[in-house]
This record gives sequence, C-alpha cells and structure tokens, in this order.
Amino acid sequence: MYDYVIVGGGAAGCALAARLSEDANIRVLLLEAGPADTDPYIHMPVGFFKMTSGPLTWGYHTAAVTETQKRQIPFAQGRVLGGGGSINAMVYTRGQAADYDGWERDGCTGWGFRDGVLPYLRRMEDNERLCNEYHGVGGPLGVSDLITVNELTKAFVLAGQEAGMPHNSDFNGAQQAGVGVYQVTQRNGKRCSAAVGYLRDARPRPNLTIRTDCLVSRVVIENSRAVGIEFAPRGERANVEIARAEREVIVTAGAIGSPKLLMLSGIGRPEDLKRAGIKPVHALSGVGQNLQDHFDIDIVYELNGPYSLDKYAKKHMMLLAGLEYKLFNKGPVTSNIAEGGAFWYSDSSVPTPDLQFHFLPGAGVEAGVPPVPSGSGCTLNSYFLRPHSRGSVTLHSADPADAPVIDPAYIRDPYDLKIAVEGIRQSREIMSQGALRKYIKSEHFPGGKVRSQAEYELYAQQYGRTGYHPVGTCKMGVDEASVVDPQLRVHGIAGLRVADSSVMPRIVSSNTNAPTLMIAEKAADLIRGRVAQPSHVSGRLASTACHAKHETAAA
Repeated sequence: MYDYVIVGGGAAGCALAARLSEDANIRVLLLEAGPADTDPYIHMPVGFFKMTSGPLTWGYHTAAVTETQKRQIPFAQGRVLGGGGSINAMVYTRGQAADYDGWERDGCTGWGFRDGVLPYLRRMEDNERLCNEYHGVGGPLGVSDLITVNELTKAFVLAGQEAGMPHNSDFNGAQQAGVGVYQVTQRNGKRCSAAVGYLRDARPRPNLTIRTDCLVSRVVIENSRAVGIEFAPRGERANVEIARAEREVIVTAGAIGSPKLLMLSGIGRPEDLKRAGIKPVHALSGVGQNLQDHFDIDIVYELNGPYSLDKYAKKHMMLLAGLEYKLFNKGPVTSNIAEGGAFWYSDSSVPTPDLQFHFLPGAGVEAGVPPVPSGSGCTLNSYFLRPHSRGSVTLHSADPADAPVIDPAYIRDPYDLKIAVEGIRQSREIMSQGALRKYIKSEHFPGGKVRSQAEYELYAQQYGRTGYHPVGTCKMGVDEASVVDPQLRVHGIAGLRVADSSVMPRIVSSNTNAPTLMIAEKAADLIRGRVAQPSHVSGRLASTACHAKHETAAA
C-alpha cells in the first residue's frame, strides 16, 4: 500500500516522485517498464547518436499513411529510467510565453506563462550561466553551455547572422528569435536527465520505492475511483501484482504510453475500446486524440575536410577523444551533437518564430539520413513549430505488450506542408552563406534535383521524420475533447491524474523535455495543495535571489 503510485519513470515521473517524496510521511511508488539508467552511453553526451534506437526505446513506428508515402517512420520513445531525457539530444528550450498564455485562454486556468509556468521553470533549473527573471539556479536540473563547441557549429552561428538572424545567447529569455548555440541539460560534462537530477538525491529516502522492468497492464478502478495499478514485474505476466494507492494513481507514461494505459483500463472511446477487445469502464472521447509532433526534415552536406564529429568514427580518433574526456572532461564526447540552432519566421506576417533549426556537425546521425561518401559531413534540420494537423494513438489489441497504432498525421494539413517546405528553403539559405561555404564540398542530400515547389513537397513527404516531441493525447482543458482538468485530474475518475507531455493542449514552440518537467513540477504542487509564487523579479531583486540560491547550493 502506498499513498501515491506513479506509472512511468520518464522525465515527468522521476521529477514527480522526487518532489512528492520530499514529505517523509508520504509513501511513493514509481514504476518504470524499462531498466535502470546504467548504460554508459546515456551519461556520455555524444552517446546520443546510439540512443534513438535499440533496447532502451519501445521500438515504435508510425502507421503507414498517404501523406508520408506509406512509410512506417521510426518513432523513438524512451524505455529506461529517465525516459526521453535519458536518450534525447539534451537541447534545453521551453517555448514562447504565447504558447502557455494560449493554453490559459482556452480554459486551462493557472497555466499562463508569467504566473502559472515560469515559477516552475525557474525552480527546476540549475543554470551555470544565467540567473534572472527567466532563469534559476540551485534546482535539480543541470543546464549548461557546451564545454566544447565544434568549429562548424560556430560557423553555422555566423552563417545564420549573415542570413539576417540576430545572434541569441539565450533562447529561453526575453526573445526567442535568432541563432546561437543551445544550452543543454548537462552538469559537469555529463547528461543531467531527470533520473540523475531528481532521483540521485531522492533514492535513499525510505518512503520512495523505485521499481524498474515492470510492465503495467491497467489502472485498477473501483466504483469510478482509481485505487491501484496492475503490473507484471520483470515482464513475467504469470506473476501479476497489484500496487494499491490510498490517495492517487498518477500516470506519467508519456504521450504514447499514457493514453495507451488509460485505454487498456477501459477509459476512452467505447467503440475503439470494444474493437480492441477492452470492456469500456468510462467513456472519454479525447483519450488518444489530439496527437501532435514536430515533423523534422534534414538536409546533409559533404565537407571538403575532416572538420566534423564524423572523424571520430575512426578507432584511433575515438580513443583520443575518450582519453581527452576522461583526463580533462572536454572535447567531442561532451557534445550533444545537435549543438547549434535557430528560431525564425516563415514569413513577415508571423508574430513569433514558427520555425526551429538544429545544426549537427556530423552526417548520418538519424535513421534514414544517408552518410556522405567521404565520411565527413554536417546536417541541418528544420520543422514547423505549431502544426495544424492532429493525429491519434489507438490500441492495436488488448495485450499491454503490443505496440499501439500511432498516427501523428504529419503534414496532413496543407499549411503544415507549406511551412515545412519553407524550413527547407531557409536551411539551404543559411548553408549557402560565406561562413559555411568554405567548409562545404557539395550538398549531398537532397542535392540539386530538388528545386520546384512540387519537388520540395515530395522530398518532405519521402524523408521527413519525427522531431521526438509527441504531446497532447490526454489533453488538458474543460471542453468535451479534454481528458484532464487544469488540476490534471482525469474527468470522471476520482483519484487519477495524468502529468506529462500528453496533457499539453497544444504543442509548445520548442523542444518538449523542459516543458514536460515543468508540468511535473506544477503537478507536485497541485497534488500537495501548494501554489508557486509569480516570478516578478528583475534587476537587483533577481541578483539577490540568485545569490541566495547559489549560497544554498554551495552549502
């Protein structure tokens, strides 16, 4: 028996378990389907390139649909303690104030940027360079500048400025637009996932139990109340256990796992549940709907020399890089690969940036993106930040081990395809500037054959992929399509909340790891009946607050 049972040891689950267990009188159980985060490649930042496929993911693929040429696109979701934060590229961005203010206007009371969200973004952050009204220090999440920045990334930042973008050293400050080097979720040259940042100190607490390798099959519901979780430890489905929750069951399994679990528990569209062999328990039409993701499109260039990270694929270079990291804690092993980036406008009529770019000083990092013939290349990808298309997650069967049917509806709305093409055009413009031109031998992919609007669109359909940012499938709100209310409580089922990226009513204009952690931080306060204070600090007050936090952290 526990007070709270948390299902899903990803970013949100780790943060929530740590926060709730701060009260020694509260018994917390955290269940994770995957293993502990012991793989060394997790903690070496450059190991990201090995993380988006393999045993630490669920191995999902999207449904084969017309808009993306009937491809089943690899759809990486973390299956390891720390979840996506243990396998992602560690890019620390969190969206625009307008994203969250839009949530509040649509009925998500208390989720506006300045008073409802920013206090939690500051509370969770331990930023090595910034402390002001937008940033905090002393929090559990390490946020750092890259220790070593590749010379091509520096050239990319100059090229963006040559193309007309201002330099931006803080994409999470007063202004998002511009080009620069990303801050990353690292501390001392190592990945700082939620499993590291939040759980390292929380693990010894006697009131916190963490169980990995547990396949959850359903939420146990009695008299319209969630009372526990049924799960199979170590995947041994003949030895099912039930963990009971005296206060609440909290689902933090992500934008794919959370709706899947609700549906396995009989919560969702009755017709869909019956089709999968599930007996409906509670009709809730929004479960699994409203899926959104960023549709990422890469272009690849071959270089005229060994400037990129690709040169470290050679064994002797790999050995030298490893020694540099071990002895001096610097060099290419500290790279998150997606080092530089930009936020910009698809046209002059857009009020805030609606395109994001990631620059990678390497080629062939992503599945389906061909490496260059010489073995030395670089990659620039782009995506439309606020897609109009809405997809779905549905059950394939009643078997909890079965992958669900994932249809992100990429570029189903013609406007999404239009802006995606503009992202490719702007990527090419940046790559053509003088700062990068001296390094480039040729455009390897797609190459000169893509020039017309129709050719651009076909290229996007053939090669676009996930941006690893699925959200929205347990939408927060007060309308008929919502799954949870602004307190994150599931409509119609007592004692049950969802607190992860699935509750976002609309995707944020950035990477989604930081906003997901913010949701968990706020969920902890909602559960405990607390309200964070607004972040109206500036000037001397901000400096004083940051100094105090530094003193506390040092102590």
